[in-house]
Amino acid sequence: MIEEIEEYGGVDVGQRLRDLREQRNVSMRSLAKLSGLSANGLSMIERNLTSPSVSTLTKLAKALEVPVAAFFREQNQKSKVVFCRQSERNEIHFLQGKWEGLGGDQFEGQLEAYILITEPNGSSGVHKLLHSGNEFVFGLEGQLEYEIENQRYLLNPGDSLFFLSNMEHRWHNTGTGIARAMIIVSGYDPHDSPGEYHLTSPTPKI
Repeated sequence: MIEEIEEYGGVDVGQRLRDLREQRNVSMRSLAKLSGLSANGLSMIERNLTSPSVSTLTKLAKALEVPVAAFFREQNQKSKVVFCRQSERNEIHFLQGKWEGLGGDQFEGQLEAYILITEPNGSSGVHKLLHSGNEFVFGLEGQLEYEIENQRYLLNPGDSLFFLSNMEHRWHNTGTGIARAMIIVSGYDPHDSPGEYHLTSPTPKI
């Protein structure tokens, strides 16, 4: 079992699968039907008797309606008050920029905030984002184009944008320099984690 867990960098994927399934009140049999996998195979994954392939995780993520990154999320201790110093920000790098978490993943309420920094032509990828909650974007530097339900909005420094996060959306740095924006997501489903959709949407840096 230890060898299987170490294959994913020490993350207990089996426990995460069990947690996600139970949070959504999905039985083993129902998940097997939704994912096209066997109940016995799912049981072995949850007990860390076998290590799921990327293809299997993708099927499970689709069935549970979560991003694949949900299987690798660390369970942070939630607090009613969170003070995050600039030096303590959680940074997620990708090929054309990075995300900086502002401490929302540790907050007890349904509110997350990030700073997006992306190079010219950086984007959220070919697939559009969609999750629960409400979203606010504030342009800090450069130009960042948002596409929401096929409607485009160009944010320059000082511009702001509000929209319902269950509308398909994606972003793209259309300028010639670095683009920076603050993104705040609120009011999402307690079982959802919008940060996982945003932090893992661009091509990851290897």
